[in-house]
Amino acid sequence: MPPHPKQQDLLDWTPPAAVSRFDEHAVRAATIEARIARAVSAAMKDSKLSRDEIADRMAEFLGAPVPKNMLDAYASQAREDHVISLPRFLALIHATGDQRLLQTFADMFGWAVVPARFVHLIELASARAREDEMKRARRAIERAARRDGVL
Repeated sequence: MPPHPKQQDLLDWTPPAAVSRFDEHAVRAATIEARIARAVSAAMKDSKLSRDEIADRMAEFLGAPVPKNMLDAYASQAREDHVISLPRFLALIHATGDQRLLQTFADMFGWAVVPARFVHLIELASARAREDEMKRARRAIERAARRDGVL
């Protein structure tokens, strides 16, 4: 019997990524400044909002004007004198909701930006790893004690 047309195939399902990041080719650059510009550009390009709307949301977040042409400068690798400031970068994250912007910099340090709902799971996995290490250490000590006739 064929499946119902609205029934999804379990094999077609893929879990959501725990960490969102840009495709490396989208942000690869020779300098940190150029990487920032490429990440800013990609985030704005992928946003459902227009650059004017992004600028308006950033201005609301900051309580200060953010001209659209300044966003264009931040997104241009050629405008090396216009690297986005940290407060404006945070406002851009707020405006676009794009976690990949933060992940771009976390990747440089071998870190990951994960949604807060995963923190307990990460802590649980870490506790289990420490527990496993303690068990291995305890077994090694017990073996040594038996070998030395103490146990």
